[in-house]
Amino acid sequence: MLALAYGGYSPVKAEGKNYSDYVNPLMGKLSEHQLSTGNTYPAIARPWGMNFWMPQTGKMGDGWAYVYDNYRLRGFKQTHQPSPWINDYGMFAIMPVKGMKINEEERASWFSHKAEVAKPYYYSVYLAEHDIIAEITPTDRAAYFRFTFPETDEGYIVIDSYDRGSYIKVIPEENKIIGYTTRNSGGVPENFKNYFVIVLEKTPDSWSVWKDGKVCDGKELQDEHVGALIGFKTKRGEKIQARVASSFIGFEQAERNLKELEGKSFDQVKEEGRKVWDKTLGVFDVEMDLDEMRTFYSCLYRSVLFPRRFYEFDASGKPVHYSPYNGKVLPGYMFTDTGFWDTFRCLFPLLNLAYPSMNAQIQEGLLNTYKESGFLPEWASPGPRGCMVGTNSASVVADAIMKDITPKEIQEALYEAMLKTANDCHPQVKSTGRFGYEYYNELGYVPYNVGINESAARTLEYAYDDWCIAQVGKKLGRSASETDLYLKRAHNYKNLFDPSHNLMRGKNKDGQFQSPFNPLKWGDAFTEGNSWHYTWSVFHDVKGLQNLMGSRETFVHMLDSVFAVPPIFDESYYGSVIHEIREMQIMNMGNYAHGNQPVQHMIYLYNYAGEPWKAQYWLRQTMEKMYRPTPDGYCGDEDNGQTSAWYVFSSLGFYPVCPASDQYVIGAPLVRKATVNLENGKKIVITAPDNNSENCYIKKLKMNKKEYDKNYFTYEDLIKGVTLQFDMSDKPNTQRGTKAAAFPYSMSE
Repeated sequence: MLALAYGGYSPVKAEGKNYSDYVNPLMGKLSEHQLSTGNTYPAIARPWGMNFWMPQTGKMGDGWAYVYDNYRLRGFKQTHQPSPWINDYGMFAIMPVKGMKINEEERASWFSHKAEVAKPYYYSVYLAEHDIIAEITPTDRAAYFRFTFPETDEGYIVIDSYDRGSYIKVIPEENKIIGYTTRNSGGVPENFKNYFVIVLEKTPDSWSVWKDGKVCDGKELQDEHVGALIGFKTKRGEKIQARVASSFIGFEQAERNLKELEGKSFDQVKEEGRKVWDKTLGVFDVEMDLDEMRTFYSCLYRSVLFPRRFYEFDASGKPVHYSPYNGKVLPGYMFTDTGFWDTFRCLFPLLNLAYPSMNAQIQEGLLNTYKESGFLPEWASPGPRGCMVGTNSASVVADAIMKDITPKEIQEALYEAMLKTANDCHPQVKSTGRFGYEYYNELGYVPYNVGINESAARTLEYAYDDWCIAQVGKKLGRSASETDLYLKRAHNYKNLFDPSHNLMRGKNKDGQFQSPFNPLKWGDAFTEGNSWHYTWSVFHDVKGLQNLMGSRETFVHMLDSVFAVPPIFDESYYGSVIHEIREMQIMNMGNYAHGNQPVQHMIYLYNYAGEPWKAQYWLRQTMEKMYRPTPDGYCGDEDNGQTSAWYVFSSLGFYPVCPASDQYVIGAPLVRKATVNLENGKKIVITAPDNNSENCYIKKLKMNKKEYDKNYFTYEDLIKGVTLQFDMSDKPNTQRGTKAAAFPYSMSE
């Protein structure tokens, strides 16, 4: 497909165009439990918005709430879902219907993607069974709905507060409906509610409330599953508009959030949303072939959705938030719905480079999380969730501090939060803090046989996180005894290296390696991967890993072997073939599993061993094979922007292998030209005019018109503004970047 595009089309320039027009919010929607092509949904939202909206094809409570090959819509749901595996919270739905059809089966309507328009800032669809066109355009905390009805005496809008405890009240004299939902999937205090307000711009002809799908007397209900049914008599083409907002604080705050729509028409909010998205996406102005352009901006759209704002503005305009940790309303920023196990790798480094002021707010929110819970978050939705391993909050905090993005007045407090989180474990949620930290601190690893799952993965990530802590400690002038302790622990990855296999391996408490050992066994000592994937998780000391393997040549051979080993696997730890395994198996790239995060940096490691052309080849293979701007466009879970941010970085030609260092390892650009418009007014200008599907190798590279032989760029180089000129070729340059002086940073150097 891409090779054909190269041959048949000239590269497209995005400059002067609406960047959001290239986004396909339906990318990655052809997914299911057993096979993910993204596991995303069409988020109709503002960048980092508090509330998203989506069309819903799945049943209430189904994490796969929109699947591309389902052809019936049940409603338009306010959603906060970061992943189908984590599921949703704070949800309620709105659905226009013809006839008194209340429950989700009755009201569902056939629709066609051909009569569907999906933009980041706008969604429209024709509901065939009701002969109604539904439109949505959102702000950060509110949304405008516009429903175009047929001629009928039985036009209705169904408000569904969802089950598991909800409330509804109709207020006819104000054309208003208020309610709340307590529907959640965990991670919330006992007093959690999402309060909503809906104001209709036409006076309805009838008002009803319902319980369990049946209309009830009165104007107010509180029960397991309640809602409202609002009736209209309409002429054909008549438009019924509704303004909607919600709050995690209360009804008064929901009314305040509704003011985001005040004095604006539907079309004005839509146009404002387009401008917000174009400004956010326009930080990157790229020139590529059309399908690549669509893929790039669709990935960038996903990269700026999470973490979501979880704060609101009080009457004085100051940020306040409902704390998903202690249930109180407190001042300041709060962000949520991201898992650092995924996003520390390159999503947060992307924010630091391209959207630093946003990440400065996020860092303030992280400090508030620590103050309110005693820990930095690891997987929050909206509060702590039991998911994944590691204390990768250390990486997220460290990268921002090392680049002076975090406000200086809170850097010391965040460092203390890193220390506390690294030496404690949440009493209820073992994925927050360090599960097994006592063993790790004493033995230098988490043992395989003491009842702590995925012990080797934990050890490897803890070691990198300790390196991050040491870097911040040094920057802040902490004592040598303190920073030396964490530098020492940063070497703990060595305790799991098995020289007989040249791979990482679980180790028992008595110091003996686990036995039996199958390097192709997923899970067990590792997390959603096998030893071939996790061995490379030594982000901070690739040279040290080479030394353990004995030579650069052996290291390269082991990297090569990941692609050479057939996609065979042992799934016995899980008891079935999990979707991540299946996604590796079907991609025809050996045991390389790009559909999951642990191995996504691996290709770049060729740069540390003097064979960068192999990285260039495999990166191009990955970009061309595994990403498409289509409903099956991803090769696995997209995961809160991480897999998307990988494509954004890799398309530009560099990648942050080791967040909290100042380096980006060079790959092979896919763009013909790109301009990154930095917040400080400087520009990164990248040109690769000879790029095409065959020319995947760097023949020569110039920085500011001077030949550049290193295999990395520095943050300082980029942030000052820089011109990078790539001379691409269809043949590898086996002389460039081969000497040790060209290699990226390693702790052992």
